[in-house]
Amino acid sequence: MKKLLNTLFVTTQGAYLSKEGECVIVSVEREVKLRLPIHTIGGIVCFGQISMSPQLMGFCTEKNVLVSFLSEHGKFFAKVQGPVSGNVLLRKAQYRFSDDVLQSANIARHVLAGKLCNCRTVLNRFLRDHGDSSGDIEAVSRRIDQQLERLRTIQELDEIRGVEGDLARSYFSVFDRLITSQKEDFKFEGRNKRPPMDNTNALLSFIYTLLAHDVQSALETVGLDPAVGFLHRDRPGRAGLALDLMEELRPFFADRLVLSLINLQRVNGTGFRKMEGGAVVMDDATRKEVLMAYQERKKDELTHPFIDEKINVGLIPYVQAMLFARFIRGDLDSYPPFIWK
Repeated sequence: MKKLLNTLFVTTQGAYLSKEGECVIVSVEREVKLRLPIHTIGGIVCFGQISMSPQLMGFCTEKNVLVSFLSEHGKFFAKVQGPVSGNVLLRKAQYRFSDDVLQSANIARHVLAGKLCNCRTVLNRFLRDHGDSSGDIEAVSRRIDQQLERLRTIQELDEIRGVEGDLARSYFSVFDRLITSQKEDFKFEGRNKRPPMDNTNALLSFIYTLLAHDVQSALETVGLDPAVGFLHRDRPGRAGLALDLMEELRPFFADRLVLSLINLQRVNGTGFRKMEGGAVVMDDATRKEVLMAYQERKKDELTHPFIDEKINVGLIPYVQAMLFARFIRGDLDSYPPFIWK
């Protein structure tokens, strides 16, 4: 099994990353702040005004360390990666599957089934721990059960996308009920993005960005093309397959983490500010707290429901990418989504 490596998040504005031997050096105003051996790093994510030497960029491509550059608030700008790894026959098979409408619908159905199940688990765990005096959460949970049954017989890709849209509306219609503390600062009235317009959506969008980096890196590690998806069709500049595999992981990775950060008061309203155009952004201290929580979450352990092995949570994107590659190669009859229990 692949070893869980650290992701280096660089948030200090003006930091400079360089290479020294087999190590990554992080300097601020020419003072070395951090020295990490390259073999302990799985990826580097730079937020804002961060510079990197060409020598380090080349070194990272040699060692298969994905480097991503984002705005200070998490908007993706660019990435640095080496030659595409893996068997070209695997990628050609992926492209053929993507061109096949029935195969695309079949894959999208499995991905969406995983998302439906995991959204239902988020709601049912809340019901178990807190109850639901209004009955709204329980009603959405039952609606998800109905959509799962409906999903078994759907053949058209557009109809599958319709189920996904209905799920999103229903699920996020009760998301505010799952927030049990700091209700004034983290009132949630629906999902909005590009840009997020409230504190809760700012957290969701930021953690979705982190998850997208990890899923894309996992896909590239096993040799798949992150741009060629099935539920998310081809669009220039969009990592369709990464977005596909993210769907089943969002409730487990991101949504639960956002709820924990708010309900356990690891973040608070003072850590967010509204920009002139209405967008909400996090301050440096809050962003660092979120990054720490994300890294802590990745170190947790669970038994993967399909491979039946105990793994770190942070390895789930890699395992799912590996299972998807096995399905594309014909080693599995269907793609088994990650279903959280």
